[in-house]
Amino acid sequence: MLLCVDDSSAILEYERSLFEMSGYIVVTAEYAGDGLRLATNHQFDAVLLDYNMPEMNGHQLALEIRRIRPETPVIIFSGAEIPEETHRLVDAVVQKSEAIRELLPTVERLWERLD
Repeated sequence: MLLCVDDSSAILEYERSLFEMSGYIVVTAEYAGDGLRLATNHQFDAVLLDYNMPEMNGHQLALEIRRIRPETPVIIFSGAEIPEETHRLVDAVVQKSEAIRELLPTVERLWERLD
C-alpha cells in the first residue's frame, strides 16, 4: 500500500492512476497533516511526498514519518529543487519532470529492497 501526499489534486490523480494500473493500492492526502495522520495510523509500504506544501514541507513531513515509521521508504516527488539535507533524509528523490520515466521504477526498486 502506497501513501501519496501532495497539495495538487491533479498530481494525486496522476499518481493514483499510475500505481493502480500497476496493481498497487494507493491512499492519497492533499494536506501534510492528513498524510501524517494516515502514516501514524496505518502501515504503508512506501510514502511519496511533494516537497512544497502549505502546512509543512516534504522535509518536515519526512522527518515526522521517519520518527514514527523509520522502516518505511520515503520518496520526495517534486518539481522544486530539493536541498541536500533532504536528499540525505529520504530514500529517493524524483523530479516531477522525470515522472513518466522514473517514478514507478523508483518505487519498485525500493519495494524490492524490502522483500
